[in-house]
Amino acid sequence: MGAESVQLVEPAGPAVTAAVGAYGAAVLTRAQDAAAEATVGLGQRILQLLWPHGDEADRTEVERVVGEAADEQDDAYSSAVLGRLLRRALQDDLGLREELPAMLPAPAAGTLTITAAGERSIAAQHIGTAITGDGHNPPRP
Repeated sequence: MGAESVQLVEPAGPAVTAAVGAYGAAVLTRAQDAAAEATVGLGQRILQLLWPHGDEADRTEVERVVGEAADEQDDAYSSAVLGRLLRRALQDDLGLREELPAMLPAPAAGTLTITAAGERSIAAQHIGTAITGDGHNPPRP
């Protein structure tokens, strides 16, 4: 998976999670409600882009994943499941990789996103010294 896909999934993930949380698996077929929150509507549109692509088995898999996320009570788990769905779709569909960025809101000027992944990872924009790991004994003055 390329860094480009990860950069697209990060801003799209919350919208997709909000849409599934609001509408459950019906998000795939529900007509967009004009009164729906902007994030939910965006997530719904993103998921609808994923759903019609591919054959019946692909649509069934999207329905299964969205249904699983809708039934889950843990938002972090739902976000992870839906993020994997988005990453796979972006990896397999060049058209989606071109269409999704146009749907996402532009980041505010000066906005910086830093992601740390993995056990004991750290992330910082400005940092002096960062020491991680077991058994570190800093010198005492």
